[in-house]
Amino acid sequence: MANLILPFLARRLQRTPPHLFLLSHIIPSLSSSPSPPLQLPFHFLFHAFHQTSPIPTLQTHHFSTFQPFSAHNLDDPFDFNHPRFRSYDPHDRILLRFLELLREVPHCPSEAEAMTSLDDSGIEVNSEMIYSAVWELREEWRLALLASRWGEKWGCTDEKSSNLMIWVLGNHRKFNTAWCLIRDMHQSKVDTRRAMLIMIDRYASANDPSKAIGTFHIMEKFRLSPDQQAFHTVLNALCKYGNVEEAEEFMFVNKKLFPLQTEGFNIILNGWCNISLDIFEAKRVWREMSKCCITPDATSYTNMISCFTKVGNLFDSLRLYAEMKKRSWVPGLKVYNSLIYVLTCQNCLEQALKILAKMKGSGLQPDSATYNSMIHPLCEAKMFEEARNILTTMMEENLGPTMETYHAFLEGAGFEGTLEILNQMRKAGLGPTGDSFLIILSRFFKLGQPENALKIWGEMKQYEVEPSHTHQSVLVQGLATCGWLTKARDFYADMRSKGFADDPKLKKLLKEPAQDSMHKGKRRVQRLNRERWMNHGKGRRVRWKIHRNKSRKKKEIKKSNLEL
Repeated sequence: MANLILPFLARRLQRTPPHLFLLSHIIPSLSSSPSPPLQLPFHFLFHAFHQTSPIPTLQTHHFSTFQPFSAHNLDDPFDFNHPRFRSYDPHDRILLRFLELLREVPHCPSEAEAMTSLDDSGIEVNSEMIYSAVWELREEWRLALLASRWGEKWGCTDEKSSNLMIWVLGNHRKFNTAWCLIRDMHQSKVDTRRAMLIMIDRYASANDPSKAIGTFHIMEKFRLSPDQQAFHTVLNALCKYGNVEEAEEFMFVNKKLFPLQTEGFNIILNGWCNISLDIFEAKRVWREMSKCCITPDATSYTNMISCFTKVGNLFDSLRLYAEMKKRSWVPGLKVYNSLIYVLTCQNCLEQALKILAKMKGSGLQPDSATYNSMIHPLCEAKMFEEARNILTTMMEENLGPTMETYHAFLEGAGFEGTLEILNQMRKAGLGPTGDSFLIILSRFFKLGQPENALKIWGEMKQYEVEPSHTHQSVLVQGLATCGWLTKARDFYADMRSKGFADDPKLKKLLKEPAQDSMHKGKRRVQRLNRERWMNHGKGRRVRWKIHRNKSRKKKEIKKSNLEL
């Protein structure tokens, strides 16, 4: 046992934990180089977008950093935000009246009077209404808890709404209250298994892996057996929120009760490959599987190929792809999307299209993520003509653009082009979101165009996007960096007046002498203008370099003796 734990302790001392947040509540029961914007003929692009309006788009992921495929399980059993958990009508008049009454409750002197007020309302309560009310009040946990207790008084709080209430309390880190609710469920002979698993997931999301593991160990106190499913729930929860090291240690420490299996290793691999994105740890776990005589399956290869492609390792991605087929594992859509992504990133678009054809030949249908795996790296490489061609092919396959598609094309848009893309996103029902504006603001500041950044800031209200603390910080820092110190100070004062916390880094940046900051900003803009002029004159040489890289990568592919 000591031989297994010591390597983990050594690595933990060498690694900095990804999160520094510590919970304030302790549960007694668990005490045991920038490029210039290219002005493109965007009318072609938008004509293509207009054609896709009647096409139902696939599920999109709201984040600003592109991923070839989602790192998270779309069927997360504890993701109450998923549409499958919302089967009620949010516009129901009786529900709206009930919510209105609940929001008037804070004016009552005591909870007893609040309950009496609800009793006298004449509303006929049922279990679906209680569940709907808890969901609608998920950001106001006290009111949600009141709705749950009132439903319990009339026998309308079932296991489903209790589990949702525990999830809400976990989101607000009210774990003591959640445990009281679980004890009440247990005393009422209600099954608490799912509630315990939700607690494990919420502790992990709050970056408290020890409490998540502790919840697993006390399941027996509630007459629940910590079986294989619960064991994998702990592993998944820890990995999902970045505690991959703790998950791996937990797996090895409990190997006598739960023998090492491929499924457990796959969860750890997914953590290192798709969440923490640590290729060195992923390779170590891959070798550990061999030492423990665990045979990799299709999921194992998919995780490793995904990791290699994300770090741009073309050779090892293709090597594992060939090894996977040699062992008679059938590559899935995620594998092909990953290969298409890395090939496009490495300027091997022709080979990426061959992989796409091979995928279709095997009976797999490409999805929006498949084409985004080409569009995004092409836009990053300023190869917009090729990206538009891929978009056209995507629409011919009856696939609509997703948020990632629009975000990718923002890379080459000037101010007017950006507004057109934002309008198309709104028409398609895909935002724009706060992430969209973070991408745009960061890009304009990177290009030394604070005037365009301020214009976009003024447009946010038109799209009903409320600036967050991150938006405010990016704006203030960008303005100060570009020499617009007076404007930056004004926005920082406005930021503080809205209740946002003081930022020591921004304060230090704003204290710089105005004259020095102005000179720095001017020098930055002048440097960007010089680079823009130089890059314009180097167009042929850039194209030649891309052609040379393509030839080199083709030789690398041939050297690997792989047939695409």
